[in-house]
Order: sequence, then structure tokens, then C-alpha cells
Amino acid sequence: MEQVKGFLKRKNIVISAKRYGIDALGAMAQGLFCSLLIGTILNTIGTQFHIGFLTAQVITINGVGYTIGGLASFMSGSAMAVAIGYALQAPPMVLFSLVTVGYACNALGGAGGPLAVLFVAIIAAEVGKAISKETKVDILVTPIVTILVGVGAAWIIAPPIGGAASAFGQLIMRTTELQPFFMGVLVSVLVGIALTLPISSAAICSVLGLTGLAGGAAVAGCCANMVGFAVLSFRENRWGGLVAQGLGTSMLQMGNIVKNPRIWIPPTLAAAITGPIATCLFRLQMNGPAVSSGMGTCGLVGPIGIYTAMGGGSNMWIGILMVCFVLPAVLSWMFGEILRKMGWIKDGDLKLDL
Repeated sequence: MEQVKGFLKRKNIVISAKRYGIDALGAMAQGLFCSLLIGTILNTIGTQFHIGFLTAQVITINGVGYTIGGLASFMSGSAMAVAIGYALQAPPMVLFSLVTVGYACNALGGAGGPLAVLFVAIIAAEVGKAISKETKVDILVTPIVTILVGVGAAWIIAPPIGGAASAFGQLIMRTTELQPFFMGVLVSVLVGIALTLPISSAAICSVLGLTGLAGGAAVAGCCANMVGFAVLSFRENRWGGLVAQGLGTSMLQMGNIVKNPRIWIPPTLAAAITGPIATCLFRLQMNGPAVSSGMGTCGLVGPIGIYTAMGGGSNMWIGILMVCFVLPAVLSWMFGEILRKMGWIKDGDLKLDL
């Protein structure tokens, strides 16, 4: 057993919830952002503003033409796998081999491909790390083993994993259609919490394929946390904190939340209110890439995703303005003031080192 522990340590193979559930999952979301999401944004910009360079087909693969954005989206599986390998600190030969693994796994996983990529890329990366530099022909052995293990695992487990994730996501979306008020509250609060926790709400939404009304509720929850914390902490962090949290991430507050969990109450209550408003009143839908549902106001990805799905109209614009910006700011500030008067939140509790 000591030899095994020593080998794993030497190979930097750390079997832990943090390494796989936080580091790898978070990196996967970044890979998805840099491929599928950016591709969608480029396509949307090109279509809406009639930019020929972005709408023109630059390449044809197997009879299918792709724009620049289409190519970026097409490579999402590879991008996710490489990002996961990077988070696991895989050596170069393993990292480059994950391009093939990610592409194969995402294709085999179907709608639930991102979850399959997460599992398979971890397996392939760790096996590749274990074999790396163990032979005199490492340049051949390492990529061959990594690709064979990864594609083999994808062939076996990607379809059932992808199918299960897709089915669960469909269940959530269908239930939200049938019970928009209660599911609006539940989805908004849970995804908003996931956004602020050191895990990836974007990856979770992508894995489950959360779109439609459920996607709209998820966007509402993320915006409630990001804009909510930005406004709630304005007296401590001023404009720098407003931008860092409002357009960046509310995860910056995790250290303060650990010290005083009560500071999380205002944004969470705001999410519980804006979620059903999004689903019942404005019927906001996010039918673009599911990863957008878990991004909130980060780079304005959430609102852009809703606009891409709904295409305009006064109801949509008022809904985006109220659900993504105005209500999270007003409600979080109001609940925050109440908790400050109660002594539950004190000056300096939300201070960030920016």
C-alpha cells in the first residue's frame, strides 16, 4: 500500500473530491466557454449585425459547412477534455492526446456529452499520467495508452452517462414547464448557490442540458448572486467590487461566506423571488448552449443567451432588465439593510482584497 501511495504521489495523481469535483469541473466549464459558448456568441453577433466574416462558411467537413463560431462549437469536446487534463496537471503528451478523447466522448455522449467527457477525460488523464515517462519509448506509449483508454472508456460508458444526464435534465425542464413557480424557485436558488460555491454552475447546467424555462430560472439565480453580492458589498468594495462580482463572479465572496454565512441570505432570497418571476411572469427562456444558463451576468453571457433564444420584443427586454439587473440589485440591497440593522451583517463582512 505504501508503494502505491508513493507511486501516486510521484505521478501527481490525487484522488480527491476537490481535484475532480472542483478543479476538473471548473476547468471543464472554462473549456466549454472557450469553444461552444464563444462560438455561439460569434454566430449571434454575426447574424444580428450582418457581419459577413462571421456568417460565411470558412470550411466544409463531410459536406457540412462551418462558420468560425461553428468551428469553435464543433471542438467543444476536445476543449473540455484538454481543460480537464490541464487542471489535473497532465504532462504535455497526455494533454495533447486528450484532444482525440474529448472529441470522441462528446460525440458518443450525445446531449449529455459534457458529463461523459468529465468522467472519461479524468480516467484517460490519470492513466496517461501513470504511464508517462515509464518506458524508453514514451513518445509512442503515452499517447497510444491515453487515446486507447480514453476512447475505449468513452465507447463503453459515454452513451449511458450521457443518456442519464440528458434524461435528468429533461425531467427538470419538463417539471419546470408544469410547475413554473415552485421549480422556478428551486432551480434559481440551487444554481445560484452553485455559482457562488467553488464548483461550476456553468458545467452543471451544461451537463444537465438545462435550457428553456429551467434555463431562464438558472440565469435568474446566477444573476441574483452576482449582481446581489456586487450591490450588497458596494459600501465595502466600491466600483472595483461592483465590476469584479457583477461581471466576473460572486465566488469571490466564498472566503467571507465561510466567516459569516448570513451574508449569503440576501442574494439567496433575491434568487427565490426572481426565479419564479422569470418563469411565470416574463417566461424567460434560455435555448442557446446550456452552459449559458449557469453564467449569469459573467460577461453578460446569461442575458445574451436569453436574447439569442427569444430574439427580442418588449417583454423580453423588460424581463432581462428586471430579472437580471434591477430586481437582484434592489432586493439584495433591501434584505441586506434589514440584516445589517439586525446585526447579522456588519461593516467589513463583505470586504474583498481587490
